Amino acid sequence: MNSAMIIIFGVLLLSLFLGIMARRGKNMDMEQWAIGGRGFGSMFVFLLLAGETYSIFTLLGTSGLAYSKGAVGFYLIAFTTLGAITSYWLLPPVWRYAKKHNLVSQSEFFASKYNSPILGVFITIVGVVALVPYIVLLFKSMGILVSATSYGAISPTVAIWFGMIALVVYVMISGIHGSAWTSIVKDILIFFVILFLGVYLPLHYHGSFQHMFEAVNVAKEGFLTLPDKGMSLSWFISTVAISAFGYFMWPHNAPTIFAAKNARSFRTNAILLPLYAIMILFVYFVGFTAIVQVPGLQGADGDYALLKLSMKSFDPWFVGIIGATGLLATLVPGSMMLMSAATMLTKNVYGYMFPKAEGKNSAMVAKLFVIALSLVCTLMALGENNTLATLYLTSFSLVTQLAPALYCSLMKRNFVTKQGAFLGIFSGVGIVVYMTFTKTTMAMLFAGMPQWIQDLNNGVFALVVNIFVMVVVSLVTKKAADAERLTQVSETMK
Repeated sequence: MNSAMIIIFGVLLLSLFLGIMARRGKNMDMEQWAIGGRGFGSMFVFLLLAGETYSIFTLLGTSGLAYSKGAVGFYLIAFTTLGAITSYWLLPPVWRYAKKHNLVSQSEFFASKYNSPILGVFITIVGVVALVPYIVLLFKSMGILVSATSYGAISPTVAIWFGMIALVVYVMISGIHGSAWTSIVKDILIFFVILFLGVYLPLHYHGSFQHMFEAVNVAKEGFLTLPDKGMSLSWFISTVAISAFGYFMWPHNAPTIFAAKNARSFRTNAILLPLYAIMILFVYFVGFTAIVQVPGLQGADGDYALLKLSMKSFDPWFVGIIGATGLLATLVPGSMMLMSAATMLTKNVYGYMFPKAEGKNSAMVAKLFVIALSLVCTLMALGENNTLATLYLTSFSLVTQLAPALYCSLMKRNFVTKQGAFLGIFSGVGIVVYMTFTKTTMAMLFAGMPQWIQDLNNGVFALVVNIFVMVVVSLVTKKAADAERLTQVSETMK
């Protein structure tokens, strides 16, 4: 076992220790396990929101995107900044409503707002389907990380199984309390590692950032500008817009939001999170440096760019620190995703099917769901060959379909009915799933339209259909409901 593996395993043991310590003295019922008893202050809320945003994808996927796609990758820093700003207006009313009605999951929020348990079940299905590719992404990243930093001693398959077991044990032991405490160590490490790599590597190999960009342009001319077709300017703008619109629609954001002690936490975070997004820029610099220093990585192998460049540049002990950072960047968001998915399945599916049994053993049922989901995602990770960025975009397109109904639910006079919300989301999700599995593009659907329309993100089409169906169905069903209510009133007066 080399020094890199020793450091990685040491940090893993430290994380498990923090998880055990974080839960001491607490009755780990469903509310404590999932949302920490709604007692987290501004610091923990910030660290968890940042931890969910800056996962191992930030290290491997973002650098791989810069390596493989060049300027296209800048959409990440753009939508992250814009999306974080929306929290200033969006999250306080969501938190107040969740606290008033004692909600612990995203699907419970929709079910309560629209007075529809069936809608809660549907939102659970959508949320879990959206989280599965993201969890697969984390497991794949873990496999890449452990296999690479072991210098080939551990195969990617073994590494993925190892990562899954470690994550499940971590979640079962600690719940959200462990995620909060581990996020402190994780954020310190990821800030140091990203800043150091993003500054040191370009200066070490090219002497300055300017020379780095010049070298990239020589190696791949035009790589640092958006193409005229495909992932062009219209694709970039549409991807940034819908991603920012749906930024807080991830199911695993809900437990962090509901765990806050007060609504003021979100105002502070709305200021700090966009500044925190600047870190992504330094990950791009690593990917750009790798284009010249480790050329020839094709397709999904581009996700190895940061690790291969680091292994070329540093001693094993420092590679171990990078690997340990990636490990923590998997544990924190991964644990939140598994907990949120398991909580939704427990509260809105199991609880709907067995209302009398759900309250008695909900924490145990949720943990069983954690195990089942982890096994499914592991098997998918072993057979999935898509790049990390592709998996991420697929998940994002799905959760964005929840945004119109949620935003409308916060209005004082919400015109959207439960039927409109259900069918709108169903239409949007159906289009995303169809276009993803059939590999249908906007260019194929709108072949005779101008190029800028053909290049739009697929999620835009799904979102437009979603909103149209939601509005039309809501207007029709609202009139029917009002007529029925008037009939009931008149019959009562008789």
